[in-house]
Parts: sequence; structure tokens; C-alpha cells
Amino acid sequence: MKFSTVSAATLFLGLTWILSLTSVSGQALAPTRKLPLSEPLEKYNMPPAPPRKIETSPRMISQFGVFTSYQANVDANGNNILGDAANEPSISVDPTNLNKMAIGWRQFDSIQSDFREAGWAYTSDGGIHWTFPGTLENNLFRSDPVLNCDETGKFFYLSLRSDQAQSFFCDDVWKSITGGQSWIQGGPGHGGDKEWFTIDKTNGVGHGFQYQFWTGFFACDSGQFSRSTDGGLTWMTPINLPSSAQTGALDVDTNGNLFVAGTVGGGFRCLRSSNAQIGGQTPTFDRNTTVNLGGSLVQGGINNIGLCGQTFVAVDRSGSATNNNVYMLASVEPSGRSTTDVMFSRSTDSGATFSAPQRINDDPNFQSKWHWLGTLSVAPNARIDVVWYDTRNAANNIDSQLFYSWSTDGGLSWAPNVAVSTPFNPQAGYPNNQKIGDYITIVSDNTGANVAYAATFNVNPNAVGGHEQDVYYVRVSPSGGPTPTPTATATATATATLTSTPTATATATATATATATPTATSTATATATPRPTPTPRSGPTPRARPTPRPRS
Repeated sequence: MKFSTVSAATLFLGLTWILSLTSVSGQALAPTRKLPLSEPLEKYNMPPAPPRKIETSPRMISQFGVFTSYQANVDANGNNILGDAANEPSISVDPTNLNKMAIGWRQFDSIQSDFREAGWAYTSDGGIHWTFPGTLENNLFRSDPVLNCDETGKFFYLSLRSDQAQSFFCDDVWKSITGGQSWIQGGPGHGGDKEWFTIDKTNGVGHGFQYQFWTGFFACDSGQFSRSTDGGLTWMTPINLPSSAQTGALDVDTNGNLFVAGTVGGGFRCLRSSNAQIGGQTPTFDRNTTVNLGGSLVQGGINNIGLCGQTFVAVDRSGSATNNNVYMLASVEPSGRSTTDVMFSRSTDSGATFSAPQRINDDPNFQSKWHWLGTLSVAPNARIDVVWYDTRNAANNIDSQLFYSWSTDGGLSWAPNVAVSTPFNPQAGYPNNQKIGDYITIVSDNTGANVAYAATFNVNPNAVGGHEQDVYYVRVSPSGGPTPTPTATATATATATLTSTPTATATATATATATATPTATSTATATATPRPTPTPRSGPTPRARPTPRPRS
């Protein structure tokens, strides 16, 4: 079934709550909502932004201690584009050459318009320099980018799309065999709002299969789940998921079992299918496990009309003692709170049971601070990496920094949190679509992890709040932030170990003057390497709530 724009206007009158904002320290802050609403469907059929004169400034390279963030959404000359916006980035890394990566994002050619396209950039020198050739299709409305890479180095780009035929909430998967430099369009993927996908990279019978799920209430045609056995060219007729799980992610264990994690009725579920890997069978789900993450997903608050996080799942395929552990993580609002924490749970029995929720953010006064857009990944050597936005150092409780923590014992204990970026105002640079996206992403390798996130470091007096939304790449690791294999153009700066108590004033502020080349100067002082904290923490049991409806 497809919705008409008339029915959309009726369905989404609830969006008027957005106009009712409260002020915190002179800045707008939307109330949190336990029932996220999707954007009006008529927005998916709007005309492209009108042509405008393109002006540029030097690209931003933001240094914070040993961590260097490089702007990815730059023009052909490597410069920042003034007056646009980029957010909701998804990163993928070539496992055969860790210097090759691709990032996709929601590209707004003008902050005066809500029309967005599928932007992307690629790098071949470990993220120091990025090339943004353009969008997947000019003047075609696209959203919710999700990237992945198979074990041979083929990149895939899942994109929600809408055209003048009103194909609301439909999607397709694009493939790149050139390291992300060019893309080939696949066939229709059915799809729906908040779609996500994964690739079976194991050596089992489902090798190469792609699995996708989305919010069934806002679907292209039907269902909530589909599978492709030919690399995203064709997709099976969608089926429904048990409990209608939504707003989450998927992963596959070494036995080919598929895990789907999402939110259901204010709580969380982890679904397992052991036969999705059998191409001749319709996938069924033999496990549907309730997972306590200590709260619920919310929309609003610090991210205006956006989500404060979604559900992520990652499986350990290291072959070590923690092999096939299933990990779930989300930024949730605990009962009785109006801010969010990054919460984690693990399963050691293939998703049959999960541990009590564990809080990753370790700030002592966490109850009043925001810890949002948390995401995780697992390295081939079993290390778990987690990053998120954090306001612990902000007097206004809005300015955010990217934070990082990791675990080397299967999530039983976590290293002290480390600030990775300079502070930025996430409410600056808004296009008409007033949020900084609904997620950020991370991909791990044996020595560290690659992160794509949105921030507002670039100054633009004509933008909301005087800054622009852009997409950045940063390398994080337990020993610092250099690239995995520096090239001739790289000037690696990080030989120091992480400080266990970083402060927001360690380096230049977010309004520091942009530079055109990497800087080799680090202002962080080396101290002892952080030690994992041994005591897991439990969160409160969430209240039952209505099923959230996610956002694009």
C-alpha cells in the first residue's frame, strides 16, 4: 500500500508539537517524545532546492589531543561548501585495504530547503583526504543512508528514496567495485522508513546474502523484512517480523544465524533466524528475546525533531572465547529521567538470554546530561568499540563532544570514557529538517576504529547558530588516533596514550580557524593508559510504552 499526500497530512498532524519548544540557556530544546513520529509524507515529494551560487571556505581539520577529525563533505578541490548541510553519516571500510573507506550521508544542497539527496565521499589514504564526487542521483529525494562492505572490498549503499511517482519509503542498494569512487544501481529493495541492512560475510551457505528490515508502518509496499541472495539486485517479497521490531540493526554470527535488534512497545527485542541463510526457504525467526536496556528510545530533546539514538546490534566473530557473543546498545531515556544514557547488554547463548543493562558513560553526574546517538562495533580481535555524543562538559547542556570507550573482555568491563572531539553545538546549522540526523556509525579493526559523525565546527554567519552541519571522519583507538597504515601524505601525530580524564579545554575550540592540511601538533599530555572499570552497572526496568514510530 502507498500513502497519498492527503492521508499523510491527516496522519501527521501530531507534528505540531514541534512548534512548542522550551528554552534552555537561550537555546531551543524540544520536549522528548516516547512515540517518535515520521516526517510528513508530502516532504518526500518536494521539489529540489533552487540553484544558488556556490561559495567555499577551507575544509575543516579539527584537532583534539591525539585525535584529528577530517571533513568529508568537501568539493572537488577539497574545500568546504558554504550554505549546505550534511548529516546522518554511515561509514564502510575495505577489509582488504584499511586505507580505503566510503561515507554516505544526507546531503542538503541548501539549508533553506528540506530537500535532501544521497551524498557520499571516498578516501584511499586512511581518511586524511576525501573526495565528494556528487550525489547518487541529482535532484532525487533520498534519505537514511546505510553503507556496508563485503570481505572482498565491494562497497554497498542502501538508500531510502522518493520520486515524482510518489514512491514513498522505497529503497535500493547501490554497489561500488572502485573503492567507493563510482556506484552501480541495483534493483528495487522494497524497504521502508528507518531501513537498515547487513551482509553475511561468513563461509556458510548464506555467504553474500544481504538482509534488510524497516518500520512496517511506513513501508514501500508491505512487510518489514526482506533478503537478497544476489548482492542487492533483487529482493524477496517482504515478510513481517515477530513483534514488529523497528528502528534497529542486523548482524550475522559465524554459524550464519541472523540477528535483528529493534525496539518494541518502548522496550527492546532481539530476533534470531537460523534459516535465513537457506536461500530456498522463507526466513523464520526461532527466537524472540526481550532485552532490558534500562530505558526507551526517545525523540526530541537535544536533537529537536530527531531521535536521540536507535538500537544497534553487533556479533563477535573473532573465533576467540567470546566468539558469537551478541551485543546490543542504545541511547535510552531511563524511567523518571529527561536525558539519555548509553546502555549495553550482551548474550553469550546465541540470543536466548541477555545480561542486565550496563551504562557505558561514566560521568559522575550523568542523570542531568545527554549521552546520545550511541553506536558500537566489534573488531576482528574481539574488542568492542563504542562512540556517542556527550554534554558532560557543557555548562549549557547542549554543546556536545564525541566520546569513546572500549572493552577487551566481552563487555564485562569498560575503559574510562575519552573525549575525542572539540565541543560543538548540535543545534547549529539546521536545514529546514531540524536535527543533526538520527545516527552516527563506527567500523572497527584490530588496532582501532573508524568513525563517521556530524558536527558543526565550520563557521558560517549566515547559518543557524553561526555554524554549519558537516560530516567528519576520525580514527579512534585505545592507544590514540592515527591512521592504520600512514601514507606519504599523512603526518601521524599520535604516539601518546589516552588521558583518563580529558577536559573540554584541552585544545582549540570548535570555532578554530580551519586549515587545509593535517597538523602534526598535539596539545594533549600523555598520562597512564586508561584501565577498564571492573564493575558493570545496572539500570532501571523500563515502563511499558507505545510502539515508537521512527523518523527519516
